[in-house]
Amino acid sequence: MKIQDIKMRIQDIIEGKKEWRAHAARVKALPQDYQIVYKEVQKYFFKVGPVELTDGMGLLSGIIDLFEEGAALGKGVLEVTGSDVAAFCDDLIKDSKTYADIYQESAGQEVSKAMKKLRIKQSKKGISGWKKQLK
Repeated sequence: MKIQDIKMRIQDIIEGKKEWRAHAARVKALPQDYQIVYKEVQKYFFKVGPVELTDGMGLLSGIIDLFEEGAALGKGVLEVTGSDVAAFCDDLIKDSKTYADIYQESAGQEVSKAMKKLRIKQSKKGISGWKKQLK
């Protein structure tokens, strides 16, 4: 790896930290009820695992935008999200790929490969079995 590549990675990490600190400051500036719900939303997404969370903070920043707007209008957080916060989260990522989706696809592919190998093995065994019977 070249020194220039290492410097670029370090700069990316530093920029990521700056972006995260600014993000955290926006969360802290929200009213208490919004902060509580935001933290639960964040936990939910980290567990459910929408892939786009690793591509930056677009989704989380969008939620803060929504929460800031709701707070500015004097709404309570549950007026913005609805009383079922998990359903609110699911609705936000309904068209997004999750790590669970990727794992499910991978598991399906692995089972298909294994079953194909098993069928090939069994068919070879079946052919050799017929050869033995013919002798």
